[in-house]
Amino acid sequence: MALKDIQFFSQDIDFTLKEKQKVRQWIGKTIKEEGYSRVGEMSFVFCSDAYLLDINKQYLNHDTFTDIVTFDSSEKEDLIAGDIFISVERTMENAQKFNVSNRDELHRVIIHGVLHLCGYYDKTKEEKTLMTQKEDYYLAKRDF
Repeated sequence: MALKDIQFFSQDIDFTLKEKQKVRQWIGKTIKEEGYSRVGEMSFVFCSDAYLLDINKQYLNHDTFTDIVTFDSSEKEDLIAGDIFISVERTMENAQKFNVSNRDELHRVIIHGVLHLCGYYDKTKEEKTLMTQKEDYYLAKRDF
């Protein structure tokens, strides 16, 4: 699994993800456990609420703030690839709201995007429940 293809960027904010290599390894283990053997190009773009709102409006016709938007670009069944946009402002606000650390909430949103690329959805109550269970499971498996 080519973990070097998992990249992290920031757009319109000053943000640098800490422990990038450990996060890459954690993402890689998650993808492998979900039954995928390869990682294609996967980009995580950390941005502001305003930037993500523009993406949400332009591409999804949603005029709402969100913490994450995921675009799947996988073209083969065993390959995971895509672009994941994460609002750092929204994750920090949600961390306070849910009384968790900024790091834990950011990691939850990162793995949430990965799970979307693995084929999980969160539109219905049942899908949301399963997604949250998967997030909790993989968060507990972090070894850093």
